[in-house]
Amino acid sequence: MNPLAHHFATMAYNNAWANQRLLTACGQLSQEDFAAPRTSFFPSLKATLNHNLTVDWYYVDALEHCVRSQPVNTEPMRFFEPEEPFAACHELHLAQRAVDHRLIAVCATLTDAQLEQPVAIQRSKGVLHETASRLLAHLFVHQIHHRGQAHAMLAGTHVKPPQLDEFFCEQDAQRHALPELAALGYTEAAIWGSRD
Repeated sequence: MNPLAHHFATMAYNNAWANQRLLTACGQLSQEDFAAPRTSFFPSLKATLNHNLTVDWYYVDALEHCVRSQPVNTEPMRFFEPEEPFAACHELHLAQRAVDHRLIAVCATLTDAQLEQPVAIQRSKGVLHETASRLLAHLFVHQIHHRGQAHAMLAGTHVKPPQLDEFFCEQDAQRHALPELAALGYTEAAIWGSRD
């Protein structure tokens, strides 16, 4: 087993699970409440969650190009046009789930050694490089950062914000996370390995 690579894979599963929980809760809002102005870095749940999605598209695309030994995508800004590609939570949820699956697929193939390989990222000033480990760490922190903001905004609605920290401890996972993970098509064995 590659311990660091396995940790990043578990973070990718956690990311998908937390997005599933949060977007399921947001899906209970009316369209008006989903798009309503709120206080945070981005001005609404819709804007915040669209931002998380488009940034995922950008970085997951770069990671996929790297693991496939493909040249850098020279037109990644298309992922941000428009800035908010989805008006409704349901469509955004489906798109987020799809990119979450892609991120898991990338992380599931990595070894500890591959985490130190450079990932080419097209920026406005040219191509920059980050190691896969640093890029993944950034991506997960970015998601957590903005999910927290969305969680706080959701608290100002009639929908109770879901717990987003019941994934890593085994007792929490057994009681809370496993049914949702199963609904996403994941198993305890896939995430943590066989205990045999």
